[in-house]
Amino acid sequence: MLVIFVLILLALVLFATERFPIDVTAILIMVLLMVLEPWTQISPREGISGFANPATITVLAMLILSTGINRTGLVQLIGRKMATFAGTDRRKQLAATVGVTGPVSGFINNTPVVAILVPVIADLAHEGKTSPSKLLMPLSFASMLGGTLTLIGTSTNILASDIAAQLGAGSPGLGLHAFGMFEFTKLGVIVFAVGALYLMTIGVRLLPERIPADEDLVEEHALQEYLADVVVPANSALIGQTVGEALGDDLDIDVLQLIRYGERFDEPLARKETHENDTLRLRTNRETLEDVIDAEGLTLSGGPRTEDDLHPEEEEPVLVEVVIPSGSFLVGETLTSSSFRQRYDANVLAFRIRGDVVRDRFEDIRIRVGDTLLVQAPPDSLTRLVENEDFIVAHEFDEVTYRSEKIPFAVGIIAGVVALPALNILPIVVSALAGVVAMIFTGVLKPTELYSSVEWNVIFLLAVVIPLGIALQQTGAAALLGDAVATTSVFLPPIGVLWIFYLATRLLMSVISNNASVVLMIPVAANAAQSIGANAFAFVLAVTFAASMAFMTPVGYQTNLFVYGPGGYTFSDFIRVGAPLQFLLSIVTVLGITFFWGVRV
Repeated sequence: MLVIFVLILLALVLFATERFPIDVTAILIMVLLMVLEPWTQISPREGISGFANPATITVLAMLILSTGINRTGLVQLIGRKMATFAGTDRRKQLAATVGVTGPVSGFINNTPVVAILVPVIADLAHEGKTSPSKLLMPLSFASMLGGTLTLIGTSTNILASDIAAQLGAGSPGLGLHAFGMFEFTKLGVIVFAVGALYLMTIGVRLLPERIPADEDLVEEHALQEYLADVVVPANSALIGQTVGEALGDDLDIDVLQLIRYGERFDEPLARKETHENDTLRLRTNRETLEDVIDAEGLTLSGGPRTEDDLHPEEEEPVLVEVVIPSGSFLVGETLTSSSFRQRYDANVLAFRIRGDVVRDRFEDIRIRVGDTLLVQAPPDSLTRLVENEDFIVAHEFDEVTYRSEKIPFAVGIIAGVVALPALNILPIVVSALAGVVAMIFTGVLKPTELYSSVEWNVIFLLAVVIPLGIALQQTGAAALLGDAVATTSVFLPPIGVLWIFYLATRLLMSVISNNASVVLMIPVAANAAQSIGANAFAFVLAVTFAASMAFMTPVGYQTNLFVYGPGGYTFSDFIRVGAPLQFLLSIVTVLGITFFWGVRV
């Protein structure tokens, strides 16, 4: 048990500090479990069993199915109809955001739903003269609330169902079983309704107007002092040199554009020769600009003051925010090491990192999930970014093509995936895999898109936490922790112990992922319930619901990271809006579980 607790502590530290990528940490813990078999009681076969676990395969299949829905443009179509309905009415905008996102997230993995809707909601806010800060956090929160509606709403639900089934098979007296497709929908509807009501009344008053509705991206990122146009005069030493030679990599300067007698050059400019009277559009700080002007004899001709000045014509480069999602190749890289500018013919003007805007010296900053880049690029380059799953571009583009003619097939396939397990015709893992095959045969997805559809860090995380959960059970560590928590029943009724498990899961999720929290907490909760003679299924549900409610921090859930930058939020914004909602739903969930399933056996 001591070895298991040490490994869990090591996993907590590595996941929290992000010292290594999630999948690398997962493999490390998996190897240690197998190497230390005499103490962990995890054989090599059990150590890799997570890869063949039905929950892992089901989550993998659901990620692919979600990508198939994305390729059809169905969610974007719903989003546009939502925007038409809402118009400039802020209440309608918020109601549409919550009302659409929640139900959709019940049937499609909520992470890609938010990734798709971020640009839709951001554009809705700007066009409707509403601050994006008023809509993007509710978008993320509504997706989490919607994930509680069905078994397939989140990967957490699927994993919790499998763990419950395993515990029930090992100890029939617990009364645990795999969740049905709509087994907890009645509670999910209540939780969603209460959460939506909170966001529409109290939450909207607590949400900041962090970004003014009519402010462009140049002003929002305070870049006026970082953008300037300089002219190369007749006596300049730069004449005849290439841009790369003239302004080398040792200076924190980006040449965004070269203008020569009205003609604009945006392609990679490092090898472009500098001529007399050329205008160079630069991104740099004021001190470096003054040094370059003095050293090279350049003339300052002013600088872009607004987004319109930066690209006054439609064919000019476009300025957008780009969010880095989990699984992006940029995670762990820097702009320099990833060759971002050369690869995408795009310039990064600013970084938004965990709420802070960095405007200079960011080329060597290591990129993390949720970081937001302010990117300037030609329209064709931005189209490539939009179509690349390594990025979430917070602006909609009409140039992107979808397989809209495949929408009926995609909807029918998802309906079948949901209906077959609900009617007990097929297990969910078989139904989901059959749906993947159907999407390939009907052309909703291309075979080459299967592998890119999967968030492999999620799969590796599941693969390691499952044997870690087995070790908790086999070594008696789960029983020990369960008995320790069960001692609170001396001075608390069973419903109070149930609430403690809800809160403990939420606390653990501030350090590790929701999936890891479920694997660690469900065996402990089941053992605690057994110790006090309570309903183990009620305790498992409390942990499962708690693992989907990450409202208090931007790093607690991936969808929060997606809206963190585009919404201009600070860490305290999530605490102010999310803490009351977290407390309210903890009470609603515990009371709902008690009412529908009972706490006592």
